[in-house]
Amino acid sequence: MPTTPSLTTINIPSTQATSNPGAGIDYRRFLDCVHCGLCTASCPTYLETGDENEGPRGRIHIMRSVTDGRLELSPTVREHLDNCLDCRACETACPSGVQYGRLIEPFRIGMEQQSAMGFGKGHDFFHRWVLFWLFPYPSRLRAALWPARIAQQLGVLRLAQALGITRLLPATMQSLLSMLPPAKRATPRLPERLPAIGPRRATVALFTGCVADAMFRHTHWATARVLQRNGCDVIIPRTQSCCGAIHYHGGASAPALQCANDNVAAFNLSDVDAVIVNVAGCGAMFKDYSHHWPNDVGQAERIALGNKVKDVHEFLDALGLIPPTGEINRIATYHDACHLAHAQKIREAPRRILQSIPGLILRDLPEGDLCCGAAGTYNLTHPQMSQQLQSRKLTAIESTGASLVLTANAGCLLQITRGATVNRDRFWIGHPMDLLDMSYQGKTPQTDSE
Repeated sequence: MPTTPSLTTINIPSTQATSNPGAGIDYRRFLDCVHCGLCTASCPTYLETGDENEGPRGRIHIMRSVTDGRLELSPTVREHLDNCLDCRACETACPSGVQYGRLIEPFRIGMEQQSAMGFGKGHDFFHRWVLFWLFPYPSRLRAALWPARIAQQLGVLRLAQALGITRLLPATMQSLLSMLPPAKRATPRLPERLPAIGPRRATVALFTGCVADAMFRHTHWATARVLQRNGCDVIIPRTQSCCGAIHYHGGASAPALQCANDNVAAFNLSDVDAVIVNVAGCGAMFKDYSHHWPNDVGQAERIALGNKVKDVHEFLDALGLIPPTGEINRIATYHDACHLAHAQKIREAPRRILQSIPGLILRDLPEGDLCCGAAGTYNLTHPQMSQQLQSRKLTAIESTGASLVLTANAGCLLQITRGATVNRDRFWIGHPMDLLDMSYQGKTPQTDSE
């Protein structure tokens, strides 16, 4: 890696700006990094490889060197930057307050813009179709998953996997099928409004998103019921869109901005006390709208929406949770979703909520805030590293002796479920709102062994 230059502002010649992926980044953000290396112990890819280029300090140096014109954006350099999970654990560890997400994310946008101008490979078929055309649209995703769901319910999918027939499919399709969670009873669409149970304490809007609505609609229902039991009128706007994170983290800024603008229009902020999000990645994206597009039209509205957005644990903890009464006499462990713990800095609220469930024993998860390898769509684009991190996470979970595994992000739920299926672990895996809803209803989660 090149030697670090003196920490002075370097002006980029205008002739380079259109082909420089770092040209739009405030250069002072690079200078915040003092290269102490305390971030490396929190970086999943560095822990797995021991390669300085696969850690936050090394990647910041790479981005700065490319921005300065001292390093060519070669395929190897691109690979080191693309390998980043953008989990932002380094931000939690950094004593200097480096905002790593505000470096890697716009730099990736810049790389894709450069590709569009002929300087790189650009988006492949997988990015264009699966990530950008399919995933952000729940109705399309449900339709695409329908044949697999039927095969799953009939046992055909499991047989095909056991016989190795699915290995004939493209690698990406194999990964998609392996992440398909166990089939559940069809869940109807949430109505546009649900009334509070008991005295009304607040009026909230509920964000349902895309992949979460297609695969975890039951969790949206659980979240809505929990909010109702805590005295909230719940509004579900019909015109809401994908949060835009899939596009943005894939390097496509324009469609992500369109998603943001659609959501600004969908949520009438004057009618609600908060916009509730139960998916960590979506909540972080909402709260960062104003940082991603500070100079675009509608900035004031994006700021206002971001200020209204609350993670469901954050909101209930501040509102004052009405304690559930149903006993769940189990041992549970909680995995910190990266974009809840590191991006939104919400750690204790989910634990306090889980500890309110009578009979539940909550055990600490070793390396609980280390990424599980899901990272949005990272498990599809970087399957080898993702599986290494998945295995590490499952080993940590098994060490706790827990039968219940909780996490607050759709991607983490899919990733941990896939790992547990491969390992034949018989965990009950769910969102904290799923478990809290069961406690309110006097129900107990059942594992496959019961």
